[in-house]
Amino acid sequence: MTELPSPDDRDDRGEYLADIRSTMPPALEAFHDLYVKSYLNYAYMMLGDKRAAEDIVRGCIAHLALNWLRVTRTPSPEAYAWALLKGRVETRLNLTGRDPQMVETAAFQRAAREVLASTRCRFEVMETALGLYTAIAALPERQYDVIVLLYVLGYPSCRVADIMGIERDTVRSHRRLAKRRIAQRLGLPQSPATDQEKE
Repeated sequence: MTELPSPDDRDDRGEYLADIRSTMPPALEAFHDLYVKSYLNYAYMMLGDKRAAEDIVRGCIAHLALNWLRVTRTPSPEAYAWALLKGRVETRLNLTGRDPQMVETAAFQRAAREVLASTRCRFEVMETALGLYTAIAALPERQYDVIVLLYVLGYPSCRVADIMGIERDTVRSHRRLAKRRIAQRLGLPQSPATDQEKE
């Protein structure tokens, strides 16, 4: 299985952006520094290929640089950039005819344990990993993103809110609804225990 780097293990000033950084407006450079690790980790997790992930992120940053004035006029530049990244990752997956790599990562096993922690039934994650992956993959887009960012990539909810350009309460809501859907799909009773937030 492929082990994902932790969110802080990647160099956010990689040489892969050397040709773009010199033309970035200062606000975009700050935006880049804030989000590039998250984008690289997400793209790598979905593609399973470091070079492809870097190409995707480079393309996203170049697009943002060329359209920065228009992007800053949107209600949420973060949401715009997140949608751009996701669209490019999805396009790459479609062009190569591949499925996301999440199911093959050790990080997925951690996610499985986290997601199943709120259920009354306890069972071996290894035996149910495929079913859980299918349940996660079937989630609505925003719920899927929240689960992946929280439990697979390990970001706290405040960081997930920033990355996606949404409110923290919305992250909590998506997480709660996603866990409920997953439990229903797997035929598990939902625990009345409090859904603890990752801080």
